[in-house]
Amino acid sequence: MVQKYQSPVRVYKYPFEMVMAAYEKRFPTCPLIPVFLGSEILSEFKSEDGSLHILERSCKLNVDAPRLLKKIAGVEYVFFIQKNTLNWKDRTLLIEAHNETFGSRITVNETCCYSVHPENEDWTCFEQSASLDIKSFFGFENTVEKIAMKQYTANIKRGKEVIEYYLNELIAEGITHIPRWSPPEKKVVEKPIVHPVLSFLTSAPESHMELEDVHSGAKETNSNLCSSSEPTTPDDKLDADYIERYLGQLTPMQESCLIQLRQWLQETHKGKSEAGEWKAEKIPKDEHILRFLKARDFNIDKAREMLCQSLTWRKQYQVDYILETWRPPTFLEEYYAGGWHFQDRDRRPLYILRLGQMDTKGLVKALGEEALLRHVLSINEEGQKRCEENTKIFGRPITSWTCLVDLEGLNMRHLWRPGVKALLRIIEVVEANYPETLGRLLIVRAPRVFPVLWTLVSPFINENTRQKFLIYSGNNYQGAGGLIDYIDKEIIPDFLGGDCMCYVPEGGLVPKSLYQTEEELENSDNIKLWTETIYQSANIFKGAPHEIVIEILEGSSVITWDFDILKGDVVFNIFHSKRSPQAARKEPSAPLVGGNNVQLIERSWVLGVDYSMVESPLTCREGESIQGSHITRWPGFYILQWKMNSPPSCSATTLPRVDDVLATLQVSSHKCKVMYYTEVLASEDFRGSMTSLESCHSGFSQLSAGTTSSSQSQSSSLISR
Repeated sequence: MVQKYQSPVRVYKYPFEMVMAAYEKRFPTCPLIPVFLGSEILSEFKSEDGSLHILERSCKLNVDAPRLLKKIAGVEYVFFIQKNTLNWKDRTLLIEAHNETFGSRITVNETCCYSVHPENEDWTCFEQSASLDIKSFFGFENTVEKIAMKQYTANIKRGKEVIEYYLNELIAEGITHIPRWSPPEKKVVEKPIVHPVLSFLTSAPESHMELEDVHSGAKETNSNLCSSSEPTTPDDKLDADYIERYLGQLTPMQESCLIQLRQWLQETHKGKSEAGEWKAEKIPKDEHILRFLKARDFNIDKAREMLCQSLTWRKQYQVDYILETWRPPTFLEEYYAGGWHFQDRDRRPLYILRLGQMDTKGLVKALGEEALLRHVLSINEEGQKRCEENTKIFGRPITSWTCLVDLEGLNMRHLWRPGVKALLRIIEVVEANYPETLGRLLIVRAPRVFPVLWTLVSPFINENTRQKFLIYSGNNYQGAGGLIDYIDKEIIPDFLGGDCMCYVPEGGLVPKSLYQTEEELENSDNIKLWTETIYQSANIFKGAPHEIVIEILEGSSVITWDFDILKGDVVFNIFHSKRSPQAARKEPSAPLVGGNNVQLIERSWVLGVDYSMVESPLTCREGESIQGSHITRWPGFYILQWKMNSPPSCSATTLPRVDDVLATLQVSSHKCKVMYYTEVLASEDFRGSMTSLESCHSGFSQLSAGTTSSSQSQSSSLISR
């Protein structure tokens, strides 16, 4: 595999002529670069007007390699051929170098360019690129590659220090200005200094013409590399000082990876990519590209694949405009217990989330996963925006933010399975599209149940992200080693014992009147980020129950459910059949019941023959939440049924119960509505698990448990009113 390096643009705040004088001081040898033992001029050419100077050298290097490897290779030193094309007229120097030693086994090519800064003619720019291709090396290919890359990168930044050292030496000698080249007033024929190897060229006019063509070609190449036909702007190339100021300290190879990936994106933006499948609509910001490189340990291919998938996702779902288009529902500002709160000691934006006070179930049912995800994405987009603002305000790169999560109040209701499932889906989206945006996660007042939640969530979080988590149980966050180490005392929130008023909402129970059905959620005009939802909704009519079928291939599986009665009273049943039911076809003359309503049990089926009841009927009142589970005894088809509840008729001698009268007054005579979620688990994954729906109920209100069982199965249901 060919290893490549591309440097950022490094700027010397000195004129080109001064930098060239400092550069020449490096030869024939340079004590400041120990690996460079010396050089010998092979050939030299100067144009008649003195504007062009071409010099070819042989450079002797002492590579820092194991003695055994040098002995096997049979060499003590390595020789490189360096060709310098100095154009005083255009004020450019093009340096081309390649290895002479082991030329058949290893190919090393390096190109460097000094040129005038496009915005300040008294400054000089430097760029450098190189490639390494090891074809074979006595079975030590990987070792040689590591040695070569290590030694090369170690001397990259050293090169700038050497030039600056000699610049200071010139200034100390009193040389502060070197006049620019100007055309001679009279044409003076100068005899070029030619190496004996090229002496035959001076005796043949034709050969001299060929040499002029070579010089012309070198000049053209030099112009292409150093003086592009398009003006160089900060948007075209990355300046080393810009990287340090806005992106942070990067190693030379990390800088190179950033520049290479950025260049590839620029090519795709211009339609030059050979890939053909993906074309950039616009170039992402440099800090955005860098995050993906960090997430993939600066593996360019992996980072490019991840970034392209994310850019496609952003375009498809118009995420770039989410801060302008997303308008969260009014109730979300009250019940979503999260918000921005100043910054931490490292000047990262600080986001506070009071997860323990949030009704996660209520938010999912009132917002839907789609809107909840959009809200989380808007938080991430706002976080990136705040990082950019803090970078400008505090004068140093800030590319991530800190999140403070308060878990006081976290209990089993937060382990409600559909909520955990929605959380995992959100984490998956955020990890794929916002890598390396979290600088630190501070978790305080973690209760005893937290390890269970962490076990469920941590596998979905990137290892780099997990290393940024700091967890405090009880009051351990107070005092030395706690929050004070990461957050200034003046901004620690009041609910954590600080003096700063925190205006993050306190959360609380989401009223069930705000719950929305699947149809209501689908009426949104937004492009759907998810094509499926965790919850389904159904309408139930008199004589038209809603039924779903679950096929069980192995006995002792666990069917779990969670549903809310949004309108009317219903009766919940579970049946078993060996036959596969089919959705009933509507008769042409039958009235249309509308909405999501499916009937599976055929009218010809006989209870006890074609299918059997495996649970006692459970009557559910309007406004109730029911969670439960059923451990199956046989394989086959299990039918979950919701049907309208008809109050029992009263005899002439029996007075009706008060509850029945109230139910009759409250229930609609037309239809009922239910929102439901079901899942099948293997029994070994369910038994004793904290994620069992038997325990994962919405617990902000008083709970009254009603348990039904039969001799055929084990089951339980919890009802929340």
